[in-house]
Amino acid sequence: MPTIHVNGGDIHYLHAPGRGDGPAPTLVCVHGLGTDSLASFYLTLAAPLTAAGINMIFYDLRGHGNSERPASGYRVHDFVADLDGLLTALDVPSPVHLVGNSFGGTIAFAFAAAHPDRTASIVSIESEPPTTAWADRVGQVLENTRQELAREETYQLISATFGDHHARLSRQAFRRLQETTMAEEIPAGPFLDLVDLGRIRVPVLSIIGSDGFQSEDPFLLEGLLPNCRTVVLQDQDHSVLVEAHRRVRDLLLDWIFSQNSVAAGPGGRT
Repeated sequence: MPTIHVNGGDIHYLHAPGRGDGPAPTLVCVHGLGTDSLASFYLTLAAPLTAAGINMIFYDLRGHGNSERPASGYRVHDFVADLDGLLTALDVPSPVHLVGNSFGGTIAFAFAAAHPDRTASIVSIESEPPTTAWADRVGQVLENTRQELAREETYQLISATFGDHHARLSRQAFRRLQETTMAEEIPAGPFLDLVDLGRIRVPVLSIIGSDGFQSEDPFLLEGLLPNCRTVVLQDQDHSVLVEAHRRVRDLLLDWIFSQNSVAAGPGGRT
């Protein structure tokens, strides 16, 4: 897979064209933190969505996967600038649909706030915008994760429960936290306030697990955003994308083509 130099660093990406004739919607997949990479989206959604005619772009966030790992530069706006630079460098027609898993959704919301003209819609999977309340939670999660991964017995438990591969990914995630300012910078903003959120008028689909991070307030985003619909997947936790990928696939297909039909007007899909 190729890399491209944007915003001062090399970003590893994959462009998977949709199969079919004529114009097609573009979906950009933004993964989460830690052990995540573009693989979580590519392995679960690439084949069925490109077969349906959707152009897809996957990329590794800075500090993740095969993208460059700078020692610093992990504020939310740094990730937004990477995405903006990637779309510009690849000459991707605007607007695009964004799907973000966990922190990837946070980037998508910040991108839409900064670049409304480049955003067609957002699908948020177990995610929320970068608010001060979000920062408190994610900061605590990152600190707890760093403390847990500093203990060798944590890797033994991960290996026994999820396998050696996941344990290796966890060790890599710990090295990222130790060797970069990621844990300090990500919760530092910049943040979106209620006025900023009210200006995000693109359609938003929020997909969450009934036992996920938003289980105590599953319709949180509907109260923050002017055009949001929530789907709660029962008996699922934060790992919705991987554990319920067929349901996520179906929701994404319905969402993208319904949004494209609206954009195309009475003539239907583009």
